[in-house]
Parts: sequence; C-alpha cells; structure tokens
Amino acid sequence: MKDLAYAEATIAAIATPVGPGAIGVIKVSGNLCEKIFHRLFKPRKKIKEIQSHRLYYGYIVDPETGATIDEVLITLMRKPHTYTREDVLEIYGHSGYLVLSKILELVLREGARLAEPGEFTRRAFLNGRIDLSQAEALLDLIEARSEKSLKLALNQLKGALSEKLKPVRDALLSALAVVEVAVDFPEEDVELLAHYELAANLENQVISPIQELLKNYHQGRLYREGIAVVIAGRPNVGKSSLLNALLAEERAIVTPVPGTTRDIIEEFINLKGLPIRLIDTAGLRQTQDVVEEIGVKRAREKISQADVVILVVDGARLPEEEDLKIYQEIKTSPYIVVVNKIDIAQEETLNEWKKIFPEEKTVFISALTGEGLEALTEKVFEVVTGSTEEIVPSVAPNLRQKMALEAALNALKRAVTNLKQPNVYPELVAVDLREALDHLGEITGETTTEDLLDRIFSNFCIGK
Repeated sequence: MKDLAYAEATIAAIATPVGPGAIGVIKVSGNLCEKIFHRLFKPRKKIKEIQSHRLYYGYIVDPETGATIDEVLITLMRKPHTYTREDVLEIYGHSGYLVLSKILELVLREGARLAEPGEFTRRAFLNGRIDLSQAEALLDLIEARSEKSLKLALNQLKGALSEKLKPVRDALLSALAVVEVAVDFPEEDVELLAHYELAANLENQVISPIQELLKNYHQGRLYREGIAVVIAGRPNVGKSSLLNALLAEERAIVTPVPGTTRDIIEEFINLKGLPIRLIDTAGLRQTQDVVEEIGVKRAREKISQADVVILVVDGARLPEEEDLKIYQEIKTSPYIVVVNKIDIAQEETLNEWKKIFPEEKTVFISALTGEGLEALTEKVFEVVTGSTEEIVPSVAPNLRQKMALEAALNALKRAVTNLKQPNVYPELVAVDLREALDHLGEITGETTTEDLLDRIFSNFCIGK
C-alpha cells in the first residue's frame, strides 16, 4: 500500500511514442504544475497573466544552467476542468528520445515523480471524472481494431454501461430498503411488501436487464477482442494462397514445393467490422525434417486454440487419408471446410469431396481466381456470430464486468427464491441483495479494492 504523499504527488510522463515524429508531449498532473511552468518555461513574449487552457510559445530552459533545451508550445490547465481534475501541464516539444527525456528530467527535478502505467486515468477515476467502466473503455478505445469495436468503446466511454446499470441499482436499492424495514422492525410485524410482488419486481427490473447485458457479452467480445481463424490442411493444398487472397497481398511465400510454410504467419483483416486474426500454419503431415516437424507441432497448438478452423483441401485431387485424419482432428471445434482449386478441378472429383463433408460447412473456392472468397467470408462471419447479420450491441460488458454481473445475478436468484417461499427470512434476503449491490458496484467502481485498480490500470501505457 503506497502512502498518501506518494498517491498525491505530482506525476509526469512522456505521453507520445518515443521515436521520430512531428511532436512529442510531456504530460504533468498535480499541485506543482504551475510552479514547473514558471521554473522551466521562458515565453517568447512577456506574459502578464497565465490563462488556463491557453497555448503559449517559447522555450524550455534548464533553470540551473540557463541552457535552452527545446522550442515548445505549452499549456497550463487548472483544475477541475482537466482530464484528472487536478492541475495539468502539457509541453509540446520536438519528438525524439533525447530531447523528451531531457525535458522530463527537468520536470522530475522540480519535484514531480514518474507516473506509473495508467496513473493519469486512475486519478481521473479516483477524482470522480470517470467511473471504472469508462476507464476500461478508454483502453478498449486505444486498442480498437475496427470501426465497430471503436464505436462500442466510444459508447462505453460515454457512460452507456453506467446508464444501463443506474435504474437497475435504483430498483435494487428500493427492494433492499423494503427488506431492511422488515429486518429492523420485526416487532411491528411489517409485511414484507407482498413478498411475491417484491420477487416479481426484482425479476423484471433487476434480473432481466442484467441477463440482457450478459447476452451482449459474447457479441461485444467478438468486436472488442477479435477472433483467431486458423488455416490448416495438408502441405500444398493452397493454405498460403488463401491467406494471400484474403489479405489481397503477397504475404506468404507460395511455391509448388510441399512444406514451404514452416512457421506460423499471422495477419489481421476486418470482416464486417470483426477484427480477424488470420493464422497460416505449416502443412500437417508426418515428416523427418526437424524444422518442418517443429512447424507442424506449432500448427497443432494453434488449431487447439482457434476460435474457427478453416480446413483447406485440394479440390483438384481425390480425397486422401491425410485429409480425413485432419478432419477428424478439427471437427470438434467450430470449423469450415474449404475445397480449393476449383478452377482446375474436374466435376467428378468435386463430387467426391461433396460426399465427405457436410454441405452447410463446406465452401468451394479458387484462391487463385478469387471465386468463392466472398461466400467464404460470409461463412466465417456466420460461424463466429451465429448470424448472417451484423449485430453490434450498444453496450457490452468486458470479461471482468461479466463476472461481476454473473455474481450479482446468482445472489439475486437466491434472494428471489427465498422471497417465493411461504415463510420468508428477510435477513437472508437482505444479505443476498447487499451482495448483488456490491457486485454491481464493482463494475463502476463504487466498491473496489487497491489490487483490482492495480490490475486494471497496469494495462495502460505510462503516459495515459
């Protein structure tokens, strides 16, 4: 546990990626911001009075030596109208590791300390500017890989999840107040509302909205985290050609020589707003080549971890025993069979493939000409989402929030079960309702722990 002085100290960090670029930004937050402004900044023109949220042009100067470090723009933003609700200082200098490090060194010399990962956002949460669900949405926003995942993160950042939970918490608090009256004044023989009516209210106003949010979790996870699609099959059936065709670029080496792909190749594509991680693997076969054998082992590992497996077979040749063995390996997972090379395949050969695999799981394509690729992408989307339509929820909890919702739901179900009994024990109902309330509070941060905050904000970069 860090002491109060550490928690309330002025913090500083480089807020932009280190390396060549147009500008580099140093961000500072805390009570020393105004002092640092006056100590390090030499304006090009004399300033009568520093105005908040205004840019000034001048130089960062080492106060001990008088040496000019960089030509900068600088702004002092006074609390509470800032990201952290503390005084915030931002220095916009030239990018480059050396110059930014030197400016940061001067800031730290004036009494600030180096910020921890996510500490600026953590202070925004602790100072009441955002709740915990909005803080997590900020990380989703930074990591968004598609327009749909970006839109979902923006909704969460605006407080959409908190807004959904507010009437749920209000209804739960009202129910708890009724139950606690019965607990506190048993001698008055207070009727616990009509307990069947109270149970119905909880089911309609609390349990049902939570279940709806939990239904949205799966769809939200797909758009937020993306999915892993592994391309598997025997050597030389066109796996790398399929990867190149889906990417619309020559990413993987393609030759007539079996076993060309020996390592894992991963690339991202966007499919109806879904971030898809395409994984091309080594051809699955028995081999004496040590390097190829390692590639085959890695391929099997990726297949076991995949959200969807695309089994590619050579439609220009009759089925082989190796194809059937691989099919047996992957058919317990979500899968699609791609019969490739239809541009050179004979009709009778393709008919043999049709006899082996389920029609609803099979797509016929030519990776060379592009025929059937659109049908394949539609099939991938359908297998992943269970639908042919794009369904992006406006609000979807992440995994941590889902677990809290499930815990709240379990407590609520126990309370409702008790309320539906002929003899109600209000003390037990109150315990369950309070537990549910605590779990809902974990989502927005009303009830939380230092360890939980450390775990969430450690995923952020130092300057955020």
